[in-house]
Amino acid sequence: MDFDEVLIQFGEYGMYQKQLIWTIVLPCVLPCGFHAYNQLFMAAIPEHWCREEYFSNYTNANNIHNQCWDLVNNTCKNWDYDHSRYVSTIVTEWNLVCSKQFYPTFALTVFGLSGLFGMLLFGFIQDGLGRRPAFFIYLFIECLFGIATAFAKDFWMWLFFRIGVGFTVPAIITTPNVLPIEFVGPTYRTTCILLTNIAHSVGMVILSLVLYAFRDWRQLALATSVPFTVYFFYWWHFPESPRWLLACGKFDKAKTVLLKMAKVNGKHISPDYMDQLKLKYDEELNKRKSKTIKKYNVFHLFKTPNLRFKTITITFIWFVNTTVYVGLSYYAPALSNDEHLNFFLAGAVELPTYLVLWPAMEKFGRKSILHISMLIGGFACLAATCHLLNDQWTLIMFCIGKMGISSSYVVLSLFAPELYPTVVRGLGISVSSVAGMIGPVGLPIINYVGTGSQLSLIVMGILQITGGFVTLLLPETKNCHLPQTLNDGEEYK
Repeated sequence: MDFDEVLIQFGEYGMYQKQLIWTIVLPCVLPCGFHAYNQLFMAAIPEHWCREEYFSNYTNANNIHNQCWDLVNNTCKNWDYDHSRYVSTIVTEWNLVCSKQFYPTFALTVFGLSGLFGMLLFGFIQDGLGRRPAFFIYLFIECLFGIATAFAKDFWMWLFFRIGVGFTVPAIITTPNVLPIEFVGPTYRTTCILLTNIAHSVGMVILSLVLYAFRDWRQLALATSVPFTVYFFYWWHFPESPRWLLACGKFDKAKTVLLKMAKVNGKHISPDYMDQLKLKYDEELNKRKSKTIKKYNVFHLFKTPNLRFKTITITFIWFVNTTVYVGLSYYAPALSNDEHLNFFLAGAVELPTYLVLWPAMEKFGRKSILHISMLIGGFACLAATCHLLNDQWTLIMFCIGKMGISSSYVVLSLFAPELYPTVVRGLGISVSSVAGMIGPVGLPIINYVGTGSQLSLIVMGILQITGGFVTLLLPETKNCHLPQTLNDGEEYK
């Protein structure tokens, strides 16, 4: 049964969908960004120098030899820190410098690794239990460990709590990305994806203000966690996807959601229509080879040639986009001395792209815009590495690169779910996202090894250009009906 055709009777983008998106979906986008990047500032490394017991005026922080050695070249045991930018970070509290300077990088790597496993599990939860319970399970984990972070007694306890938070990042944003496109008709999916990505960019700007306001890492942990506990009140208003319910054989529950949708949208649905819809649904259900509801796993994504090819291609493109987007966000604080302003700019430059993307995707489709965006971002990253030009050139190219990758990420957020069939959509996005999380796991190490160089920008530039050309191998999905079953997905070329 083609749900997109059924949805016409209940309203493809009426008041019900608008209320759902503006009051529930868009606010639910924020927790992911807040918890993904607050660690950069909790573990910030301010200027520091070895504390001299007998030379209190010896505070030359610019001489690197004074950071790890005292005046007689003994290993330093105590440090003084420049507190002009930060009241406290985990680095200043636990002296994570010199022989322990790799600890913050290690923590960021482990944070990304936990997100990789969390994303894979989330796909099974979302497709097995539904979009609604999956979101609240991960919200509970994120808030619990996020708040606990503020009460860590040492680095290893702090790292344990950060692993718990990392387990939900970026999995928790999958539901706000998937849910809107399963509630609206094909012509409105672009609008929904753009709105969720605008919300993410606005969230990054808001986060930069929170980071500026809270310079103590414990206060920052609470400020980026406690506010999201109010989201649990959404439990009574957060609907399950009727598209997922029908795909899983739960017609009666889907009927309840659809009738409420029709009522809010001002659509009159006669009992006879629902009876006919039930008969049609049962007929198609009986035609399936298995009379029981089939359980799907990751192997179904690779079972047939066309779906296997699309899964591999989407996964690579997702890997590129996640690696570069997160990489540029990680790189932003290192652009100049004012890391808070840099982070603000990294989020703010994304917003103008939506003014162009909105009409562009409606006119040219997804594939061509994704291709162009990745090429622009890739060449901008490579151009930013030119040593012959000044810092302003680097900043401008960085901003263009950030605009390019944020644009491609928006398109991919719409493009990828449209290519996967409903029965494995959550699982497919999860697998692609898991592969994407491999990049953020390795990025902190690349940044650490390439300290003082622009190795990261070169790697990200090459990845984007390659991904831009790989995009051309996928089919266009503009105004096409979403594939429901594996057979639909295989026929969709």
